[in-house]
Amino acid sequence: MKIESDHTIHQEKRHYGWDNSLKPALTVSPGSVVTFDVPDASGGQFTPASKAGDIPGLDFSNVNPVTGPVAVEGAVPGDALKITLLGFELTDWGWTAIIPGFGLLADRFPDSFMHIWRFAPETGALAEFGPGGRVPIRPFPGTIGVAPAAPGLQEVINPRRVGGNMDTRDLTEGTILYLPVEVEGALLSIGDGHAAQGDGEVCGTAIESPFKLTVKLELEKGGAPPFPRFTTPGPVTRHIDEKGYEVTTGVGPDLMASAKAAVSAMVDLISGRYGMSAPHAYMLCSVCADLRISEIVDAPNWIVTCHFPLSVFA
Repeated sequence: MKIESDHTIHQEKRHYGWDNSLKPALTVSPGSVVTFDVPDASGGQFTPASKAGDIPGLDFSNVNPVTGPVAVEGAVPGDALKITLLGFELTDWGWTAIIPGFGLLADRFPDSFMHIWRFAPETGALAEFGPGGRVPIRPFPGTIGVAPAAPGLQEVINPRRVGGNMDTRDLTEGTILYLPVEVEGALLSIGDGHAAQGDGEVCGTAIESPFKLTVKLELEKGGAPPFPRFTTPGPVTRHIDEKGYEVTTGVGPDLMASAKAAVSAMVDLISGRYGMSAPHAYMLCSVCADLRISEIVDAPNWIVTCHFPLSVFA
């Protein structure tokens, strides 16, 4: 959906790390509406014609670019940058990949795999996957953040206090995100377009897809939260929960080990039930299954659950 904006910043204005010394690509006043041209995580290295054999050639120095930075007049350390996500203008394709050495189950899945998705965002059509699987599109920016106070170039791939590569699937249309400002102007950048993702992004990639995102930028003077916080406009699972869930668990004293156990069990369940290869089931879990900490008070063991929506195969 195209929304009228005061400014547009094209993805040619991109950078590959957080650095508070970067010159703003655009400076706006509080209350401005800005459209960001958001690249996918590969920075355009993958296309609708890409295959698994292209993954070893991925140039990681050009991965996860962000568009920006945009300076907001009057923003100073201690303020909150209030970002209202007004709407997305989608393309018609995306990719999900298993990249060797990356992802929650990297030890189990050492080989490259890729799935190219095609969808029709103007009609709300679901993205097709494998033997009958369908995933609803719900776009959001995987990376959205402001410049940190620490000097020099900071790694773009990691989340941090000021946002960054948060990969949080509920930062979608209508959500209001508050980021703590650490430098003058805030210096907001956005990248890593996602068309859909499950909580956890377990294989390391979502439906990676470029898009245009229009946001409204405001300031709350002196209102910096200790870490990013956001408000959603309504329910966050209604698009997938109408048929219920299949749920697997991991139980133990280590949350990471329990998360791996829960996802691995779900991969086995989905691949066995639907005749899908384990790598493809793993990628599908990454784009639509949700990891949750379901219990963390009964020491010494905690419970992590993996919720897979049955509507995907309904």
